[in-house]
Amino acid sequence: MNTAPARRTEAREAVPAKWRAFRRTFRKNWELYLLITPVVLYFFIFDYLPMYGIQIAFKNFVAAKGIWASEWIGFDHFERFFNSFYFDRLILNTLGISLYQLAIGFPIPLILALLLNEVGNRHFKRFVQTVTYAPHFLSTVVMVGLIIIFLSPQNGIINHLIAFFGGERISFMTEPEWFKSIYVFSGVWQGMGWSSIIYLAALAGIDPTLHEAAKVDGASRLQRIWKINLPGIMPTVVILLILNVGQIMGIGFEKIYLMQNDLNIESSEVISTYVYTQGILGAQYSFSAAVGLFNSLVNLVLLVLVNRIAKKVNETSLW
Repeated sequence: MNTAPARRTEAREAVPAKWRAFRRTFRKNWELYLLITPVVLYFFIFDYLPMYGIQIAFKNFVAAKGIWASEWIGFDHFERFFNSFYFDRLILNTLGISLYQLAIGFPIPLILALLLNEVGNRHFKRFVQTVTYAPHFLSTVVMVGLIIIFLSPQNGIINHLIAFFGGERISFMTEPEWFKSIYVFSGVWQGMGWSSIIYLAALAGIDPTLHEAAKVDGASRLQRIWKINLPGIMPTVVILLILNVGQIMGIGFEKIYLMQNDLNIESSEVISTYVYTQGILGAQYSFSAAVGLFNSLVNLVLLVLVNRIAKKVNETSLW
């Protein structure tokens, strides 16, 4: 008696239904899986494999011994960071700059997109878009160089204007109280045009018949913006807000480090620059890894919390 068909049937039933469904989907869309393979490999190689080195945050890492042979010391590096003199200043500076940047830098691209969407003259609209997009393509080094030139106490155009109107020249780059404002507003100037592209794309997807009906009902331009455009792009706004809050402790290193000097260090020292000075310049690899891991965990917790709040309040979330 031939028992092969029965065995095949038993083997097929032993495979979970989800796995059988995945195999059918894979066979049907194998070209799409092949297309996404390089992206998956990129993130696996450069983002997930390096996580192997996170364990040095819990060890007294010695390069000659290697990661595995180095002494395990648990949370000593974390305790050292929490009890250090710099901890309060680093947290306050990092949070202060991030919240300042979020409060100023997040709504301005949205406002710019709403204004550009209402412009009827195509030539003027394209000119404004080109002017606001252009700073995005400046490198960080060039951007900081321009800031230093414009704010120079002797030759900077800003101080020339201050002196012209009878004020006293200000050394912006050496006074700690000016650092956060310079960093945030220069970032807004550089990135507002580029960031508005996503909002303009979302606004283009709003049904124009809604505006036509609102015009018939006598709605003003401002009322149509408030009642049609904003609700229409709100899911996009919420998603971008979640992503921004999830990076609230991850201030970029390059710009701050280039703007930093001994006179403004009091307000410019943040976690990313501290990790660099301690880890690379000071060769304290385990300690800097612990500080960086703490920073990443805080970002992860904030991302999850904000995503959950957004899902409950607005029913829009990343997952």
